[in-house]
Amino acid sequence: MPHDIGLTGQLQEYCHHYFLNEPPVLQSLRVQTRRMPEGHMQVTPLQGQLLGFLVKMTQAKKILEVGTYTGYSSLAMALSLPPQSQIITCDRNSEWTKVAQKYWKMAGVDHKITLMLGSATETLEKLIDQQQSFDLILIDADKKNYETYLGQSLSLLRSTGIILVDNVLWAGKVTENDPKDLTLTRIQEFNEKTSKDERIEKCLLPIGDGMLLIRKKD
Repeated sequence: MPHDIGLTGQLQEYCHHYFLNEPPVLQSLRVQTRRMPEGHMQVTPLQGQLLGFLVKMTQAKKILEVGTYTGYSSLAMALSLPPQSQIITCDRNSEWTKVAQKYWKMAGVDHKITLMLGSATETLEKLIDQQQSFDLILIDADKKNYETYLGQSLSLLRSTGIILVDNVLWAGKVTENDPKDLTLTRIQEFNEKTSKDERIEKCLLPIGDGMLLIRKKD
């Protein structure tokens, strides 16, 4: 069976050279985040470009992000959103999100983004109670709650919307058996359950750390 190529450093540089269009403000944020102890948590620039592309392609006007970190993904999407659109992003870490707010303001898109600090599961429940709905939802937060986040997101997703779930390949370790790695186990369990979920259609993109696209079945 044919297999997907792996991105070597040289191939990645090639992709960036010919096809990456990263605004300076995004590049600055990426560089600053990379210096942080948790810098590996940031999406790749090609993933960021994909997010912006999907926002334009789907004509999304209302977006929910579960897991803000330093705001690279939300910034990439906000830059692609038309005026009078909205991103609601949730995280529990005020230090990381201070970096995000700095760059949102620098890019002139802070008016499009609402940050909700606290438990993401509680935030999503509030949004469900408010009967809110979204065109696009990005899940990129603590992996132990991925299954919960997906269930809540399906309640919040418009019929024509899409959900994106990051890190589903977990640095290529999903084929390994390591009971001591609890996060790996949670990702493997999430992937198995999601693959059998009859409510949704799925498409896996082996980009970055693996991004799963989900839509409700018609």
